Order: sequence, then structure tokens, then C-alpha cells
Amino acid sequence: MPSYPHFPENCTSLLCKYLTPTIFEKLRNRKTPSGFTLMQAINSGVQNPESAIGVYAGDEASYEVFSPLFNPIIQEYHGFGHEDHHQSDMDSTKLKATDLDPENKYIISTRIRVGRNLNALPLGPGISKEQRLHVEDEVSSALLSLQGTLQGNYFPLEGMSDSVQKQLIEDHFLFKAGDRFLEAAGLNRDWPSGRGIFHNREKTFLVWVNEEDQLRIISMQQGGDIKAVFERLVSAIGTIEKQLTFMHSEHLGYITSCPTNLGTAMRASVHIKLPKLSQDKEQFQAITKQYHLQIRGIHGEHSESEAAIFDISNRRRLGITEVECVQDMHDGVAALIAAEEKL
Repeated sequence: MPSYPHFPENCTSLLCKYLTPTIFEKLRNRKTPSGFTLMQAINSGVQNPESAIGVYAGDEASYEVFSPLFNPIIQEYHGFGHEDHHQSDMDSTKLKATDLDPENKYIISTRIRVGRNLNALPLGPGISKEQRLHVEDEVSSALLSLQGTLQGNYFPLEGMSDSVQKQLIEDHFLFKAGDRFLEAAGLNRDWPSGRGIFHNREKTFLVWVNEEDQLRIISMQQGGDIKAVFERLVSAIGTIEKQLTFMHSEHLGYITSCPTNLGTAMRASVHIKLPKLSQDKEQFQAITKQYHLQIRGIHGEHSESEAAIFDISNRRRLGITEVECVQDMHDGVAALIAAEEKL
């Protein structure tokens, strides 16, 4: 019989905040139809008490079966209530965006990604090896049928040749087994079986298969033409959706294993050099807060900045549209560049 986990006194994760002994008692013996348990959902946050969130869903039903825990976490992180409905809008003509840095003084690259998972299958923390291989098969077939500028090749991680591996590392495309947070969530099981990478010839469109989510669909290019990056992503998703059905609900939008990615499951980001503004931490943080942006190091979450280069991305994903996510990022980056130039 699972017992209430011990959290250190200084634990500040949302799991620590909302998993009260009463809630634990209520949920500890529940299972989703695919067999996912509360202990699996909270293991990452129990093993890593310094987590910001600390919970992962093993399937779509997790958000319902364990709702007394997930709902307040989603409410606090996204400001989104359990009776709210998520609205999607991928109409790139509605995005008001210009190339913010035509001389390439500040923005090194732009990247917009979404997470997607196939309907009627468990998510990464709860999926079996056989199901993961089935996902790889379905997804790689759909990607290999893409035409035009999206046409490309699929590279399975298992059995990858040294030359392909070297090239993908040089392109910064290769993903490794997840960090200890994902490890404890069960996302690294059977590594590297069933994982792989697709990219087009121009290397501006990329899909990670069976990383944290079953698909991480990524559009990217050098420089600051945010609209072009968004348009390519929208076009690609529209084409892929003709062959694959993604997990989606009226309430939570696109379903992902980490509750922070629910809704649009979108992260629109730039790598940007801000040598002066980064010295003025108060102003830097005030601007990013105003435009609902996150500051990360250049190697993503839990990493540090190098040479005053930062990864700046939208923080909001649920309860706002995809167009609004990208607009947040565009407008915030414009404000950051204006502040850097004033200094």
C-alpha cells in the first residue's frame, strides 16, 4: 500500500503544495484505464523535490482520474479553471509580426515547437515498449510522405551510424535520454528504442519522435523572421494532421505529459544576445514578466546563459491561442531589443 511521501521543509514545487495527506488518501489507490497510478504520476517530484511542478500524466485519463491534484496545479500555473475551455487558432495571417532584427545584431535564431501525442494511446510516462514502437512506425510513415520544402529523412536513434550521429550533433538536432526529472517520470525507459529524428533538406523543419511527447514538431531558422517560422509550422501541422489524429480535449486543448505544456503545447522562442540588458536584471525581468515570457539558458531548461545569449520564450500555453503565444514572444522580444539599444 503506497504511503504519503516525505517532502523536505524547503520544497516549493506545486506537487508539495497541493498533494496534501487528504488528497493523497483520496487518490492513492486510483488507476487510469491504462493502469497508470498516482505514484507514477508523482514520482518525478518525489525523487526531485526541487522540481517546479513535480507531476506527469501517463495518459489523457490521468487529468480526470487524478483531477483533485492536477486541477489546482493547472489553475496556478496557467490561471485556467477546471470549467474553462481552451480555444485553438493557427491562422498565421492574424500574426502581426515583422523581422525584428534584419541586421542580425541580436537574434541568432528563431524556433517554434509544439508537442503532440497520438489519440487513444498512453503518454510517454505510461506507454509500453510495443506501443512506443507502434508510434514510431505511424509517425515516421506520415513524415516520410511529406512533400516540397518539408520533404526529408527519418533517422532512428537505435542503431544510428557514427557519421549520422556526428552530423545531427553538429546541427544541434540530436536529443539525448532525458534528465533526471524525465528519468524519474518514466520517460527514459527502453532508451533508445522507438526514438528518432526527422528533418527536411533545408534543416528548417524537425520532428523529434518519442522524446518527452510522442512528437515534438519544430520549425526554425537563423535570424528573427518569426512569421516565416510560424507559417512553416502551421503548414507542416496541417499536412501531418491529414494522416495522424492527435490527442485533444475541449477543456485542455492538446494533451501532453507535462501539465505546463497543455493547451497549445507551444513554445515559441529566440536565442538572443543581450549583453547590456542582462546586466540590469530588474529591467530584464520586468519586460519578460510584462509579455509573459520565460528566460532560460541556451541549452534549455535548468541551463545557464553563455556569452549573454538567452533563450526567450512564451510562458503561457493554455487558455490562449497559438497566434497569441507567438504574438507574446514577438512583442516581448521587440521590447527587449528596444531596451538593449537604449542602454
